[in-house]
Amino acid sequence: MPKKVWLLIIGMLINVVGNSFLWPLNTIYLHDYLGKSLSVAGLVLMANAGAGVVGNLLGGFLFDRIGGYKSIMGGIVLSILGLIGLVFWHGWPHYVWFLTLIGFSGGVIFPSMYAMVGTLWPEGGRRAFNAIYIAQNLGVAIGPALAGLIASVSIDYIFPANLIFYILFFFVALFGYRKLEISPISHTNVLTEQKKIRQKAPFYALLIISAGYVVMWLVYTQWTSTISTHILTLGISLKQYSLLWTINGLLIVIGQPLIKPIIKRLEKRIKAQMLLGIIIFSLSYIVVGFAESFTMFIVAMVILTFGEMFVWPAVPTIASQLAPKGRDGFYQGIVNSFATVGKMFGPFVGGVLADQYGMQVMIFVLTVFMIIPVFTTYLFDRPLKKAGYEPENH
Repeated sequence: MPKKVWLLIIGMLINVVGNSFLWPLNTIYLHDYLGKSLSVAGLVLMANAGAGVVGNLLGGFLFDRIGGYKSIMGGIVLSILGLIGLVFWHGWPHYVWFLTLIGFSGGVIFPSMYAMVGTLWPEGGRRAFNAIYIAQNLGVAIGPALAGLIASVSIDYIFPANLIFYILFFFVALFGYRKLEISPISHTNVLTEQKKIRQKAPFYALLIISAGYVVMWLVYTQWTSTISTHILTLGISLKQYSLLWTINGLLIVIGQPLIKPIIKRLEKRIKAQMLLGIIIFSLSYIVVGFAESFTMFIVAMVILTFGEMFVWPAVPTIASQLAPKGRDGFYQGIVNSFATVGKMFGPFVGGVLADQYGMQVMIFVLTVFMIIPVFTTYLFDRPLKKAGYEPENH
């Protein structure tokens, strides 16, 4: 990989290590320390994610207008301000205000990071986005493990620890990203083909694939909301719950050689990669429905991890392939916004279902929801075909 891409990977790693001090513990902190119900916790996380949707759209827009460096730096500065607030005021309702600000600022950062890696290394294709994805999950492996240890001493220490990593990210971006020159997008996309196609077709395709993406994230967020509190009620400790995310992150890093032969075989068939991932992803929730021991939750997490390894890098890759020149930030912002909408409604929907009908019903209902991304993945390229474009990579 180019050295420029490595700078982005290091920045993303630091960003996610700091960020993952907080997000796995949000529901637990709201429920167990601030005494709020799962439904209220879901509403708080909805506000956080709703601000993230706005931040994602703004971040993608800013990337196209002022470049990745300025948009990322703006997001980092806002995150630092929000975390300073949490260090000193993390009671009710201050927690909600600062968490919402952090959701917005984080939303500004992520689409710019994805757009930058896609434009800095266009020939990298899926490898470019997979590299950022691996960096994210190495951060997920490290962050929750450290958070679990720190929270076992005092959960109040989580906030300054998060702040330290964002300050470090600030300096990496300040000195590392200023001179990153974004080369023109040279890879082929639907709008640079010589065939006559409607310009709306790639955008419609993006919306269809994103509709399934939002459902997957809605289901995925149960691990950081309802499932997290359910695990604690079974007598499993906070340290053990944090360890599940360490397993998730490490497995994504060390599991790459295991999935590489499959990815290579399906290299020109991103749709097939996604469908395989969705099926594996769904199986993990069936296991969760019957899990009563920590071992069973480990099994469920391992299955979930292999499923997401096929899906999560594929979606921004598709967005990059669909994006016209100069609109990569906007397309990545759309994808990240849909993911954030899933994060926004997931905790609330899961919390209401769990409060009203119990965990078993909640898990069953959300598992059934996974039929939706199967259909959207299968159908997303229909607008392209109708417009006269046969995408080889789909």
